Amino acid sequence: MHKKVLLTGVTGFLGSHTTIQLLNKGYEVIGTLRDVKRSETIKAIIAKHTKNTNHLSFYEINLYDSTDKWKVAMKGVDYIVHIASPFPTVLPKHENDIILPAKNGTLNILKAATASGVKRVVITSSTGSVVYGERKNGTFTEKDWTNVSNKKDTTPYFRSKTIAEKSAWEYVKNNENAPELATILPGAILGPILDKSDYGTSANLIKKLMDGSMPAMPRIGFEMVDVRAVADAHIKALESPNASGNRYLCTSGYMEFKGLAKILKKEFPNSKVPSKTLPNFMVKLFSTFDKETKPILNDLGTKRLVDNSKIKKELNWSPISLTESIKTTAQSLIDLNII
Repeated sequence: MHKKVLLTGVTGFLGSHTTIQLLNKGYEVIGTLRDVKRSETIKAIIAKHTKNTNHLSFYEINLYDSTDKWKVAMKGVDYIVHIASPFPTVLPKHENDIILPAKNGTLNILKAATASGVKRVVITSSTGSVVYGERKNGTFTEKDWTNVSNKKDTTPYFRSKTIAEKSAWEYVKNNENAPELATILPGAILGPILDKSDYGTSANLIKKLMDGSMPAMPRIGFEMVDVRAVADAHIKALESPNASGNRYLCTSGYMEFKGLAKILKKEFPNSKVPSKTLPNFMVKLFSTFDKETKPILNDLGTKRLVDNSKIKKELNWSPISLTESIKTTAQSLIDLNII
């Protein structure tokens, strides 16, 4: 009998990679999506990487939908991997447009999981729910939380991830019949893109570095991680008896734009990778014209590092090197004719 997993956000970058790994490990997967018309396309993409698509089915549902509708999706489900969350590439006019679906969607899923007797839920959070709002430099651990009341040093997206994750822990604490909970907190996610239509904001940074749309680089760096390693972390958190009740920071290391550019120039010498660095005031000026730059302004002149020792020790998780992640991201952008 195959263990059954409900996975939210199956069409997304992380969702599709996690689905592939679950199927390859013998799980039965029900993938949720907002529009069932996309199911054949995503199934064809996933079929290139696994022979087990006969164990994959789909369920059309939105984060706004009722607990009762989620309960229907959870019939016979053993585990839930909740990845779906609104992630706009530009800042929304109203922050609640992303905060409320992130929070309420998470709570609807947990309520339905409790009623359905689901054993464990693994939620995708973010390093963004740890490293903002308190200090701009230094090393953070799972004990740290982003201060959402500091709106100068947080974005609506990072506030949404923080509020949704805190709400999940609060719910489990206050409901004795709630399923076991673990959260995975990845940094900026890179790695091989499977689908032209949904490949994530982090991969878009690589695209901008390579296609000439970024003539000079900001002095900004992030904790980064490979999508395949993040998928693996979610499955380890499902399977490890000790994962329940834990947050896990999931990153391979910190790198600035100039580090990304150096690797891309070496591996793809014909690309239009910039060599100049923009002064901070120019980045701020540029962001008034390029709305996609605005969300990263909080990281100008900062160095927020995270300690990934907990996930390595407790889940026996191994990161993929950033060089490998950057190379495969770029190569997949070329292979899919995105660049």
